[in-house]
Amino acid sequence: MPSKTARKDHRVSLFTRSQQQSGTTGSGAEPDDDSGAAGPGGGRAAVASDGGTPGAGRDGETAGVDSDGATAAAGSDGDAGAAEYDEDVSAAERGGGTAPAEPLGDAGTAGPEGDVDTTEPDSSAARTDADSETDAVESDSDAAPADTDGDTVTAGADSDTAAPGPDSLAGTTEPSSDTAAAGPDGKVDTKESDGNTAPANADDTVAAEPDGGVGTREPDSVTTPGATDDGTAAAHADSGTAAAEPGRGAVATHPDHAPAAREEGAGAREADAEEEPDTAKPGWFGWRRRHPRAARGVSVGTTVLAGLLVVFALLLPNRIERIEFASFVRIPAEGVLLAGLLLALPPRPRRIMAVVAGVFLGLVTVLKFLDMGFYQVLARPFDLVLDWILIEHATDFLRETFGRTGQVLAVIGVIVLLVAVLVLTTLAVVRLTNLMVRHRPVAARTTLILGTAWITCMTLGVQIGTVPIATKGNAEFLGNRVEQVRAGLKDARVFEKQAAVDAFAKTPPDQLLTGLRGKDVLFTFIESYGRVAIDDPAMAEQTDAVLKEGTSSLKAAGFESRSGWLQSPVTGAGSWLAHSTFLSGLWIKNQQRYRSLTTSDRMTLTNYFGKTGAWRTVGIVPGVRRAWPEGKYFGLDHIYDSEHLGYHGPYFSWTPVPDQFSMEAFQRLEHGKKDREPIMAEIILASSHNPWSPIARMIDWEDLGDGSVFHRIKKEGTNPTEVWKDPEKVRTEYRRAIEYSIRSLTEWVERYGDEDTVLVFLGDHQPVPTVTAGDTGKDVPITIVARDKKVLDRVADWGWTDGLKPAPDAPRWGMDKFRDRFMTAYGPQG
Repeated sequence: MPSKTARKDHRVSLFTRSQQQSGTTGSGAEPDDDSGAAGPGGGRAAVASDGGTPGAGRDGETAGVDSDGATAAAGSDGDAGAAEYDEDVSAAERGGGTAPAEPLGDAGTAGPEGDVDTTEPDSSAARTDADSETDAVESDSDAAPADTDGDTVTAGADSDTAAPGPDSLAGTTEPSSDTAAAGPDGKVDTKESDGNTAPANADDTVAAEPDGGVGTREPDSVTTPGATDDGTAAAHADSGTAAAEPGRGAVATHPDHAPAAREEGAGAREADAEEEPDTAKPGWFGWRRRHPRAARGVSVGTTVLAGLLVVFALLLPNRIERIEFASFVRIPAEGVLLAGLLLALPPRPRRIMAVVAGVFLGLVTVLKFLDMGFYQVLARPFDLVLDWILIEHATDFLRETFGRTGQVLAVIGVIVLLVAVLVLTTLAVVRLTNLMVRHRPVAARTTLILGTAWITCMTLGVQIGTVPIATKGNAEFLGNRVEQVRAGLKDARVFEKQAAVDAFAKTPPDQLLTGLRGKDVLFTFIESYGRVAIDDPAMAEQTDAVLKEGTSSLKAAGFESRSGWLQSPVTGAGSWLAHSTFLSGLWIKNQQRYRSLTTSDRMTLTNYFGKTGAWRTVGIVPGVRRAWPEGKYFGLDHIYDSEHLGYHGPYFSWTPVPDQFSMEAFQRLEHGKKDREPIMAEIILASSHNPWSPIARMIDWEDLGDGSVFHRIKKEGTNPTEVWKDPEKVRTEYRRAIEYSIRSLTEWVERYGDEDTVLVFLGDHQPVPTVTAGDTGKDVPITIVARDKKVLDRVADWGWTDGLKPAPDAPRWGMDKFRDRFMTAYGPQG
């Protein structure tokens, strides 16, 4: 019996001869899935309990295996040969003694002369009977045999198998594949390597060479099919190939059906040929396999986008005007610390931390977007405690301005954006974390370098323009929010103490507002009438002309006026907060304070007028379109909202009723009545409300009618969508709206005012930053108009400017100071 060394040298010789003759290599079976082939005499191979495969001899004798699945090959006389454990080759002599099988069952194959070669452990194949019919063993895959002549060769999954050619010569595989091949004299050589066997696939075939050589390819490569007229060998795309000898049929046994005897004839071959390989296609329906370069590009591109998103979220400012290129080339301390922490954590905590960090980063980004919106409208950041109610007001504004459809689309867009930000930031952080772990040394070095650079830049104060390179902006941002939350939670107690102090609470009714008895007092708010309308160079000239014209026309009608400045608690929006501040004498800067005020017993300016019993108190509030329960708190005897002014004209964007019509309705409903008592009216004009397009214009007072005339005027106006594309157009329309409101008031006074008329008009807050051009000031003008000089004499010591336009250096008070000063000036001691 030849030694192992001799047998190995023999196989090398066979491999070299095969390469020279046919240029091919075969592939062998994969481990743990061995099958047996029947010999010409009809003998069947018996299969062990774990799938070991024996080969049958010529006389139909059966080679047996032990319980562990060891496989033995039968010799020429039908005696069984047993596989040896962990041996490269074991063979039964032609006379055939029987060798017991060792555990794990290596497969043996019978050659034409009865010599048997076996494979290494865990990889078995049975090859060729005396007639050179070839049986191929597949492992872990389905077989796809059959060429046009009915010849069949199959390769097992993830393995490489070679079948003998016409000259009974089979080439052996290269070292990276498993091969069972028959030599020139019918002997079969086997070799084990990584155990990869290629399943037969109808799409991936290699044609048999005319001389019986077997076409092969390197492992893990895609094989292009080819076939001769004689036979076809099929192989999986990721494995080597197997080729069949023309005219010689082969039957493969599927491992899931072992043990199974091969049935001779076309029926068995057709049944096997119908089996399809059970191969998974990775990626999107196999897209990654079919387009590997594109898949690689997509993967790299996705990683780059994930990195950009995380950097964007970390460095994004919370104000639009601070967004510039330099803002995104900084080194965020939070990002460096997070990278170091993720690299240091064990796998499971690291995955949890990556998800939590991604969600948290998304929430911080959403909060920054909210800040941007609030700064654009209210010139302040979003308050996590007190501002949630304003979201409802914002949706109402959208509905009233752009209709129900616009409101719904805007809300859907915000929700989609919110979800997208949270999901994308989370996925981005997880992806980058996985990348850092796969390249841990590089990631660790990069993190260390960035940390060192951050410390150096922070110490030296390195900047790009005015933007520091090293930043801890997110930590400061969150720190400010924590303080804001604490202040918001304490604010209720602070406000309660302030509201308890009222200098006039115990003043008898007959000593209140004695200087105004018998007068009609009108407190009128002009929406968004801020200092910018008077001081901004782009508007000052036109606004100044309107104010001078109003001053002159009023003086011609016998009226004098005094003007000063008040500081509003809000800017951009929140008119009701300004109104309540002015009337209550308390600083109402948020919705929490507003609710506390309107549910308290704090007396307002309108309450004190009603308390005296000397005035009928009414409200003209065209901006109110639904129930306003807070109106009762302000002590108004009657409230006229947009539905009760008799207006039948169109809306002007948000504005339900033009100012000129509102003043005319007040005259018709209250002021123009005969034999009435004095009136104290709170009038809230709305035509200068955002978005200031389209705008009504002044017409003859006699032509107002029921307001239908404004349909034509609205058509002449501008389109808000077009206006808001250009900030300069927005500023122009804002100025025109303020001019319209001022003219509506001054002309009403000229037309309907008398000796007992006292008009106090003021702006409630500055317009949005689009109009103020970034100015965060909260000053608004205030003016008192009266024909009775005694009324103005009582405020002579205030130092206000004569006329409708306050001087730049005129006194400036907090809006919450006006109530007490006014009541003092017109009280017994005034």
